[in-house]
Amino acid sequence: MELKELIDAAAGRIENDLLLTNGRVVNVWTGEILTAPIAVRKGVITALETLPARETVDLEGRFVAPGFIDSHVHLESAMVTPAQYARAVVPRGTTAVIADPHEIANVLGADGVRDLISWTAGLPLDVFLMAPSCVPATPLETSGAALTGRDLESLYDNPQVLGLAEMMNFPGVLAALPDVLEKISGAKNGLVDGHAPGLSGNSLSAYIAAGIGSDHECFTAEEALEKARKGMLVLIREGTAARNLDALLPIVRPENADRFAFCTDDRHPFDLIREGHMDFIVRRAVDKGLDPALAVRMASWNPARHFGLRDRGAVAPGFRADLAVFDDFRSLSCSLVLKAGRVVAKDGRPAGEPGRGPAPVRTVPISLVPPRADAFRIRIEPGKRLRIIELIPGQIVTAAAWETPVSQDGFVVPDTARDILKLAVVERHSGTGRVAAAFVRGFGIRRGAFASSVAHDSHNLIAVGTSDEELAAAVRELIRMNGGLAAVEGGRVRESLPLPVAGLMTDAPLESVAERLESLKKAAREMGCGLIDPFMQLSFLALPVIPELKLTDRGLVDVGRFDFVPLFD
Repeated sequence: MELKELIDAAAGRIENDLLLTNGRVVNVWTGEILTAPIAVRKGVITALETLPARETVDLEGRFVAPGFIDSHVHLESAMVTPAQYARAVVPRGTTAVIADPHEIANVLGADGVRDLISWTAGLPLDVFLMAPSCVPATPLETSGAALTGRDLESLYDNPQVLGLAEMMNFPGVLAALPDVLEKISGAKNGLVDGHAPGLSGNSLSAYIAAGIGSDHECFTAEEALEKARKGMLVLIREGTAARNLDALLPIVRPENADRFAFCTDDRHPFDLIREGHMDFIVRRAVDKGLDPALAVRMASWNPARHFGLRDRGAVAPGFRADLAVFDDFRSLSCSLVLKAGRVVAKDGRPAGEPGRGPAPVRTVPISLVPPRADAFRIRIEPGKRLRIIELIPGQIVTAAAWETPVSQDGFVVPDTARDILKLAVVERHSGTGRVAAAFVRGFGIRRGAFASSVAHDSHNLIAVGTSDEELAAAVRELIRMNGGLAAVEGGRVRESLPLPVAGLMTDAPLESVAERLESLKKAAREMGCGLIDPFMQLSFLALPVIPELKLTDRGLVDVGRFDFVPLFD
């Protein structure tokens, strides 16, 4: 719309397309909630006054908030294509997301990112991306691709790409590695997202001084407050694997609320269906005592301002008419969602199918010879203690512990009585089929194994189980499906979910994916696992940028040392 047309519509000299009346508008700047009409022409709010319009809709006292914005998400973690993702989140009031596509980039490189962008065409959801900064995340693992600073430049040509995604290689930043600095200095719009769990003091100062402006990895209030004091936008994450809202929300106050925003990071289909998306986070924040207008601001204006989205994030003249309309903050159930002034969801359901976009064709055959059981064996070192990974329920960080190993015929074996299970990662990108194995405590399974081709961030094959034979059977099923999730018991497949799009996603409906996931989790529970989402927990055990111990296809990694460590003391 031309500027003159906008002015004429706001002044009432020409007719608007839509007038919303009797809505209680949440003002993200003043913190007020005021009853005001909303005039819209060609998808843009022209005025908060009663003006001539072709159509009038009475909102009957409902709240009107700007459409919610997820400030950091990996779409691939929902395991469905963007069209199916939009079907889930748009009826919840989400109208834009800031996505980091480093999952698909670690498998398919820049072509995978371009594919993902093409799949977002025509959706009632604005999908903005940050160019993946760490592909691979570290030199301690094998990925399917590597992106240099020059590779990222070609991605910046797309207007949907806003800047540089989470810089997970914080040791590389602190060491001023040339390739890391090249990516930071070349970031589009000077925007660089951070990823620095536990970083503090002068190391944090150096990280921020490099130009990194946000962080979504805060686990304690003290950490979040230090980062906010030093100028970072702290993204309070409430996802599936990591939930930090309870720990961080107490430090948010009106005078510092501009330093905080909400994000999901990774959220599984069942949680999207059962709990919701950004609406769930806003609802929980309000329930815990946060002022409703502040909660809305952290889910809209704060991320919009940080990422330079100047035309959204508020209900005000000149802003896009991306609106969430709901009865109350207790349920935050959206009766209407408007995208650019058009109704895209009503009463919690999409207003028509969003379209599928181009068919996802990037199926990547996992052309490996299935490993035999003896590939997972670990020879005992007599008299030495065994280093094991300790899960922390509800978190993606882990701890380290030492235990006396149990052996059989000269090899260390799982000990289900102490919940010490075999963990394995199988390299799948270059065809080597290399196997690294270690031990983990916290899954609780007493028989069988489960495995996944979703293994952040390089997405090799990862499995946990009670014997080498069960591990081999689980990995064999992943290879057969060209990627996915599987639970096996007695060498036979109990449940599985194929993810043929890069081993990460499927174009099946979100509801059917959620149903299969629930069947997988039920199988895991029947095998003894007490974790809420064991497959999500498993998927992060290969990520060597999250403390403390992780396993990649190259070996056991002490994240604090940023180096490999031996299994035995």
